[in-house]
Amino acid sequence: MVISLDPDNPEVWYLIDAVEILRKGGVAVFPTDTVYGLGCDLSKKKSIERLYQIKKMPRRKPLSFICSDLKDIAKYAHVSNMAYRLMKRLLPGPYTFILPATHKVPRLMLTNRRTVGIRVPDNKICIELVQQLGNPIISTSLILDEDEPISDPFEIFDTYGNQIDLVIDGGVLRAERSTVVDLTNNSPEIIREGKGDISGII
Repeated sequence: MVISLDPDNPEVWYLIDAVEILRKGGVAVFPTDTVYGLGCDLSKKKSIERLYQIKKMPRRKPLSFICSDLKDIAKYAHVSNMAYRLMKRLLPGPYTFILPATHKVPRLMLTNRRTVGIRVPDNKICIELVQQLGNPIISTSLILDEDEPISDPFEIFDTYGNQIDLVIDGGVLRAERSTVVDLTNNSPEIIREGKGDISGII
């Protein structure tokens, strides 16, 4: 199933089906401000297992998830004053922030360090989906050959259609990974440089 939405002015009523699919434990593909994400409701453990199976990822490799805003992040991560100021300046945007996890994060998603990767993408479709669902959404990129993310939603459907429940088409993206920033210490550390500008971080 593919739902096509206007990325600049998404038709909210079309997301009702997507939200119901996620609430029932479904797995969906959706646009972000970097790449198309494969995801599910953070609270659905069986669905998280499906993500690992689809991606053929080892369980030790962590998954990140998407929150709707800074207030939402504080429920799932311990946010220092330094981290808050930095995220307030950069979000929404193409960054993944590594933070200490709270008890609300499922154990299945935790690393040995008990940290989580959290995003607030600058993408109207993605944020509207999270807001309507009322829970954060797991997000992991879909990769084809040579470790390159897939930028075309219909190519994703052709490749993974029998393994997923829904593709939300927000147009062909200029796929580029997010910049990953570790905020678990006293100063930010760049783990991976991607689309997000690092000049204001370090």
